[in-house]
Amino acid sequence: MNPRDGDADGRLLAAVEHLRGAATQLRLPLQIPDVDEARSGRRALVQQLDDYVLPRLRSLDAPLLCVVGGSTGAGKSTLVNSVVGHEVSKSGVLRPTTLSSVLVHHPQDRRWFVDSRVLPGLARVTGAARERHDPSAVRLVPAEALASGLALLDAPDIDSVVRANRELSRQLLAAADLWLFVTTAARYADAVPWELLRQAAERGTSVAIVLNRVPPEAMEEIRLHLSQMLREHGLGKSPIFTVAEVALTAEGTLPAKQVARLSGWLSSVAGDARARSVVIRRTLAGALSSLSSRSADLNAAAAAQVQARDHLRAAAHAAYDDAVAGVNEGMEDGSLLRGEVLARWQELVGTGEFLRQVEAGISRARDRVTAWVTGKPVSTEPLGDALQSGAAALITAQAQLGASTASRAWRSSAGGEPLVQQHPELAKPSPDLDERVERLLRDWQKEVLDLVRDQAGRKRATARYLAFGVNGLAVMLMLIVFSATAGLTGAEVAIAGGSALLAQRLLEAVFGDEAVRAMARKARAALIRRVEELLAQERGRYEAALDEVPLSRTAIEDVAAASAEVEASR
Repeated sequence: MNPRDGDADGRLLAAVEHLRGAATQLRLPLQIPDVDEARSGRRALVQQLDDYVLPRLRSLDAPLLCVVGGSTGAGKSTLVNSVVGHEVSKSGVLRPTTLSSVLVHHPQDRRWFVDSRVLPGLARVTGAARERHDPSAVRLVPAEALASGLALLDAPDIDSVVRANRELSRQLLAAADLWLFVTTAARYADAVPWELLRQAAERGTSVAIVLNRVPPEAMEEIRLHLSQMLREHGLGKSPIFTVAEVALTAEGTLPAKQVARLSGWLSSVAGDARARSVVIRRTLAGALSSLSSRSADLNAAAAAQVQARDHLRAAAHAAYDDAVAGVNEGMEDGSLLRGEVLARWQELVGTGEFLRQVEAGISRARDRVTAWVTGKPVSTEPLGDALQSGAAALITAQAQLGASTASRAWRSSAGGEPLVQQHPELAKPSPDLDERVERLLRDWQKEVLDLVRDQAGRKRATARYLAFGVNGLAVMLMLIVFSATAGLTGAEVAIAGGSALLAQRLLEAVFGDEAVRAMARKARAALIRRVEELLAQERGRYEAALDEVPLSRTAIEDVAAASAEVEASR
């Protein structure tokens, strides 16, 4: 980060504030693979912006914050006490040792830390250390021995058995201008601290190393090995301060000689405005440069969420599209002309005579039926009721299949299982489905009646029209709608197909063949349209569950735009 004018700093601050707001608004609600890591990354990004980047951009001249971190039992608190000259952070043999965060500052620097300028999520505590630790608070301790312009923050153990302590230690390290990493001769190669050191190197964080409790005879060998490891991890320029394995003083601190070099280096950094600025700006520049890739990772995670939601939506659509196709197939395969419908039709025309007429020719059957009913309209109500019951059963069964298919698809899809658990009612049709199906068919029957009336026109006075009446003709038209026989074989084809063909010829005798075909197409289309509307409403329950998921493509675009603003303003 180079020296900047006020306007440039203002633009950068505004861009980072924009990014912070955009990242806060971006949600990752679906439980899909890798989402826990993405949520942690988003939380860490927002925390670092709140805890470090924004406070530092607003106050470049604030004291340098040096966070003392390391593994449990590494001697962090003892080291802080030794640098200050008296106990400010409790140490001991119990693990974990550092239970609460302690921020040591020069009395003149109190104003920089007493409010929420840095670490706004942590409450401030003053006074003596308490027996009960609080990971949500930081204890402020003034110390005259500490140089003005520098603050030491003793953080919880990075490998603490307490999860809250581990998370807080990482949060505090991300808020540091300088990370003072404390390790020992026995544990300097442990994996956990090196993972954090790798992240520090990637983000450009200023790091210094304290190698503690080193046997004098192994000092040079261990120091050289540690230096090699630091170079391999991109931290070759980080200073190393060694502390020999010695007895503590009566006050529980290290002998002054052991920490003299470290204390002198810290004082020189604090006392030299230019040196302090170099450390601060290096770390700030590293943090700023990391925002682009971290924002891209966040956006990629959010895009995966949107993709998962779109997949769930498509699965629900597919299930109910198949249900509509199932109703279509049920209408076309002639299955509705079996059973009760066929029995009522045979009652209407006479079973034995009907079969003989089918064999002899449909036209003679039409003449017989017309003559039989001349002067007295045929009662087709039982046949109409049977058709309605069969259609209702078909539509209801497909709605049930759509619900169960969509539910199974969601359970087997990323992010779907928790949604089904939150909405167990989705696995079954709506409670009022039967009532809505009956209403659908009543409305459709009315539409068919109107179609017959409109088509009849002046033919309403003819003998053939009077023979059947509007209701009878409408029922026959409904019979034709369900007339295809692709699913039937043998005698069923002859009976079901013959029934529909006879009904068609009777209607043709009243309206003509072209008119009958047109009416059948309209009646079928009207029924399918109503079924599509009904099943769309059923599918809408799945849509509503997805609409509750707080995902926004606009939020993704906003994060990308804010990240680009930061890059352009650096």
